[in-house]
Amino acid sequence: MSCGLGAVILVFMLVKYNVDVNPAVVDNKSLATELLELQAHEKALSDQVAAVDEVRAQTSASIEDLSQRIAQIQQDLAGTQQLSDQQRSELAAIEKKIAEMQVAQTPDLIESENVGEENYIIGLKVEGSKIAIMVDSSASMTDEILIDVIRRKNRPDAEKQAGPKWQRVRRIVDWLLARIPPDSDVALIAFDATARNVGPSDWVSGRNAQAVNELRSTMASLIPSGPTNLQAGLRAAHDLNPSNVYLITDGLPTKGLSNFKNLNPFASCSSLRGTSTTISGECRLKLFQHSVSQEFPSDNIPVNVVLLPIEGDPAAAGAYWTWTSQTGGLTISPADSWP
Repeated sequence: MSCGLGAVILVFMLVKYNVDVNPAVVDNKSLATELLELQAHEKALSDQVAAVDEVRAQTSASIEDLSQRIAQIQQDLAGTQQLSDQQRSELAAIEKKIAEMQVAQTPDLIESENVGEENYIIGLKVEGSKIAIMVDSSASMTDEILIDVIRRKNRPDAEKQAGPKWQRVRRIVDWLLARIPPDSDVALIAFDATARNVGPSDWVSGRNAQAVNELRSTMASLIPSGPTNLQAGLRAAHDLNPSNVYLITDGLPTKGLSNFKNLNPFASCSSLRGTSTTISGECRLKLFQHSVSQEFPSDNIPVNVVLLPIEGDPAAAGAYWTWTSQTGGLTISPADSWP
């Protein structure tokens, strides 16, 4: 009996000892704390993953948008390049066509280095079936300044012909003659105190280059001198019954043909009545109007005037402009560089 009790006591003591030293017994508070920390760390990692996923999604969307834009730009560029190639091809075809075109050009009747195509004046066209060219060959046609005109009057004929304005007159005549239509006839009339037809005949055919060149030769032999008798020039032109008139002058007339003593408008114009050697601007204007009304009353003949400069004749431009506009022609005062 005592042996059995001793064995029970021994077993009890062994069981109690094992409970006190068991390593599986853990502090519940420490485990809970560790669990919370792990859960917090897990949540932080989850948040980071979510943020990375969001950034990745946004980046993917941006890349997709950029890819679409690049594709569109490349498409537009390809279309533009195609259009540019097409335009270059069309331009090359047009240039080739222009290069192959044969432009019909009417050759000038006579050759002159001063009458190139670049020297055409807008509005002044040489036309008409019978073209009368009137050239003022008075002394004032040598220079623009009156004192120079007076000085040149007393010099040899060669110096009168060498006057700068007279040389310009000859170039203008060349300019007109070079553009006479082949189906037209031309007459050249020079006037100073009197008027005369200076051609080989009353009319020269536009097809006859030799005869037209004779007109140029005649111009080279003329000597500018004397007063300006526009009335005589107009009468000579009127007698030829021209279709168009081209007048080269530098101002209003200073002499006429009529018996002015019997005309009241000229009562104060002593120079026209033979009692003075000078003429006023007012009398020159009256003389111009009288000359036109007496010798060229018809408005059916276009008159074109090339008005060259001269000192002291301000009324000339207005008077010639009024007259030529009534006839359907024009008055031009070209620049010094023309022609």
